[in-house]
Amino acid sequence: MDELIDILDSNGNLTGKTAMKSEAHRKGWFHPTVHVWFYTMDGRVLIQQRSKRKDVFPLLWDVSVAGHIGAGEDIEISAVREIEEEIGLTITPEALEKIGVFKSIHRHSENLLDCEYHHAFLCELKVPLHKLTKQESEVEDLSLISLVQFSQEIWGLAHLQKYVPHSTEYYRAIVKAIKNRL
Repeated sequence: MDELIDILDSNGNLTGKTAMKSEAHRKGWFHPTVHVWFYTMDGRVLIQQRSKRKDVFPLLWDVSVAGHIGAGEDIEISAVREIEEEIGLTITPEALEKIGVFKSIHRHSENLLDCEYHHAFLCELKVPLHKLTKQESEVEDLSLISLVQFSQEIWGLAHLQKYVPHSTEYYRAIVKAIKNRL
């Protein structure tokens, strides 16, 4: 789905310009996104398998919930909206804990250069996995795996084709932040 988004400079600052997401991707303009990582107090992390219909990284496992921030939209409100859309869970902005902003650049093709700043949050998952409702157009599957297994897989050579290739620094920061809350 195309949507109007804010355009950022290469340092992540608002430029005052907006564009459709498709144009930003075509022209390689930086824009903000939200990433929400759900974890359980028994040391598991919720991961999402991207839909086979996605333009980028179809069927790879990724962050619990992610999405683009609408033009002029509050970051936390965007995160709450994406959570409800993608996994059918209603939370309050106060349940989110921001852990950082991460710069990401992925050239998928000549006409798709994805330049994003991920506003990353943690949120404790307090409902069982079977209570979540995945958005069929975005999400192929959901899984709760141990943080130990997740750590081993994102750094292990055997699973290079399983996860979206975020930077090592990004994954390290996520794992450390979750560990610190357990």
